[in-house]
Amino acid sequence: MKFNSVALLAFATSVAAHSTWQQLWVNGVDKASTCARLPASNSPVGTTEAAVRCGNGNTFAPSVCEVNAGGEITIEMHAQNGDRSCTNEAIGGNHDGPVIVYLQKVSDAKTASGSGQWFKIYQNGLVSKDYWGTDVINANCGKQSLRIPADISAGDYLLRTEVIALHVAGSPGGAQHYVSCFQLKITGGGSANPSGVAFPGGYSATDPGILFNLYGSYTSYPVPGPAVYTGGAGSGSNPPPASSTTSTRTSTSTSTQPTATAPAAGTVQKWGQCGTGYGNCVAGSTCVKLNDYYSQCQ
Repeated sequence: MKFNSVALLAFATSVAAHSTWQQLWVNGVDKASTCARLPASNSPVGTTEAAVRCGNGNTFAPSVCEVNAGGEITIEMHAQNGDRSCTNEAIGGNHDGPVIVYLQKVSDAKTASGSGQWFKIYQNGLVSKDYWGTDVINANCGKQSLRIPADISAGDYLLRTEVIALHVAGSPGGAQHYVSCFQLKITGGGSANPSGVAFPGGYSATDPGILFNLYGSYTSYPVPGPAVYTGGAGSGSNPPPASSTTSTRTSTSTSTQPTATAPAAGTVQKWGQCGTGYGNCVAGSTCVKLNDYYSQCQ
């Protein structure tokens, strides 16, 4: 939710609100931070730094979270370690930008360095006028739900979660990456082993979605990185992967919100997106309208 002001104001707020991806839910079950490789601090990293792979610190997690191929996961971001209060923005201080998620198959999720190929499974960039992927998670108590591709092969994986804050990205080196990795074991599935990109290297400092003037005149935003791998993924309870040039900044109509194939009635988990096109909330939760762009099972 950015201020419509000059870049000087953005610079003044550039250190006002740092954040960390901290927790994971699997099929509606809160796994907290048991399988999260928590960064050493809530500060961002640069586009070409080694830490852009899994965040600063990259300390291995004590356990692995198991999820079925095709299952739903929910990643959760907050400003301070251990603070899950919904009264605080997940990432504030004018830190608008996309939410992006990658997977990498590894031999052992507890020890893998993440040096291999990452394939993208989710992205949400510019949703509508002045409303970004970061605004979606702020409206959702830091949470973003998505589905694991149903056709990927079983085994150990690293999950890379990312926000790219664009408030000072109008200058080279200004993009701020907030990254964490989670240790997963994916069961079931098929035989697909998608190719991807390495980090660092997956983005360059001059990519259009990295070197980007948030305060300039634009009608779309090119989410950086490769195309989203959607093989067998089905639809999640939150917006599905947005296109590389998501809806325009000048439109305020809710019709610009990404559409999804409606899941069966009563299958949207708590904290997932609900309403027309998304299905009904599971028993014990109710669909609550948070704003013109987003309704949530609570």
